[in-house]
Amino acid sequence: MKKGGSAHRVYSVVVFVILASLDNVAIGLVPPLYGSIADTFGVGEGHIALATTIMFLISAVAAIGFAYAGDRTDRKPVLILGTAIWVAGTAWSGLSGGYGSFLLAQVVAAFGLGAVASVSFAVVSDLITPKRRGLVMSFWGLSQGVGTLAGTLLGGLLGHANWREPFLVAAAAGVVATVAYLFTYNVPRGESQPELAGVEYDERIHVSDLPVILGRRTNIWLIFQGFTAQIALGSLVWLPILFRSRAEDQGYSSGTAVLVGSVFATLFQLGGALSILGGLVGDRLQRRTPRGRALVAAVGVLAAVPFYLVLFFVPMTIDVPDGAGAGTVIRAVLSDVFTEPTVGFCLATAVFALMLTSANSPNWFALIADVNPPEHRGTVYSLGNLVNGFGRAGGNAMVAVAFRGLAGAFPPPLNYALGLAGFQLFWVPTGIMFWLASRTVAKDMADTHAALLDAASENRPDGDVGGDPPVGVERLARE
Repeated sequence: MKKGGSAHRVYSVVVFVILASLDNVAIGLVPPLYGSIADTFGVGEGHIALATTIMFLISAVAAIGFAYAGDRTDRKPVLILGTAIWVAGTAWSGLSGGYGSFLLAQVVAAFGLGAVASVSFAVVSDLITPKRRGLVMSFWGLSQGVGTLAGTLLGGLLGHANWREPFLVAAAAGVVATVAYLFTYNVPRGESQPELAGVEYDERIHVSDLPVILGRRTNIWLIFQGFTAQIALGSLVWLPILFRSRAEDQGYSSGTAVLVGSVFATLFQLGGALSILGGLVGDRLQRRTPRGRALVAAVGVLAAVPFYLVLFFVPMTIDVPDGAGAGTVIRAVLSDVFTEPTVGFCLATAVFALMLTSANSPNWFALIADVNPPEHRGTVYSLGNLVNGFGRAGGNAMVAVAFRGLAGAFPPPLNYALGLAGFQLFWVPTGIMFWLASRTVAKDMADTHAALLDAASENRPDGDVGGDPPVGVERLARE
């Protein structure tokens, strides 16, 4: 495999995608196991949910420091350090003997997780050209969704008998991924940026750049849309609890209900795999107008809201053998999709809703790369991730309070359905902010393009792509 060749670059992208998915595996492990972990430590489920909330927040805060370090120095050691920390914290979580130890282990894991997504994002954005950003970033976003699903499934399948096993398995996978990362291509900054073709670009971020970053109006909307979006998404970590409660309401035992909840939650989030379509549509529309990606994201999240509202209230008839093994229950659930009309309808609704909201992710990633120079991307992503973390933690915490408040008038599972449905309304301000970003993106792209050409002109007298005439923002959007 030639160093820096196409095969090496593909290998590097694959490894970065896997790393990004594994950090979400670690986050997704805990929610299906709230009850089991709480019983072991003799605390309420709310105490374990608190660990998840803290994890979201610490990961988001730590990401800023790691992203700045990555934008300022060599990114490879930063990413290796972060991965090693979250692997250690995840393994420690599985070996914890008490609630205090478990909570501290989750804090350690969260700190390391902050490095993975932010630094990897900056590297991947330098590996792909602007015209393919939506597509490749859809795989990037998909990897994170798949990681959350895998964590949910891993927690339910391995953890229904022993909740510690999923943590140890995830930690072992992290070790393997870290070894694979050692052989990835060390990507130069701005390598795939057309303005910098043939130029050695080694700009680094400085503290004084923060006003410049925030002065790009598109960045403001891209950063703050994540707060409301993640409140809605943060509430969805309770999907396994909703489906577990539905199974218990139909008379299934606790162990079988946990399995049913995890498998149904996994199936119902498969629509996230269709984020590839959102990325492709964003790329195509971007070639026609610089507003393309932002408009695709805005329409997607707004159109999804009615489907979410339907999803949580359609009754489901679950037919699985109570007390059976994991394999038998999984086969029964898959059979229900085709033999129980209510299950099939719910699945179709969920897949469509998640397909629409998944248009957010790849276009958000691509827009950050479009309007920011290479040395700012990791930091901008981390600022967005910080806001995302507060939103996700808020959604996770507030929905738990909503469930308890609703339980007095609406017994489970209806309280879960009402709470989850209400929190999906937070997609509305998210869509509005993407629309506002579509109004400013052309100017910010043009300004960034001009700044990169100025930097290139120091080493290339013609100062433009291949010495061609000046490239306008409409052409830049197509490249």
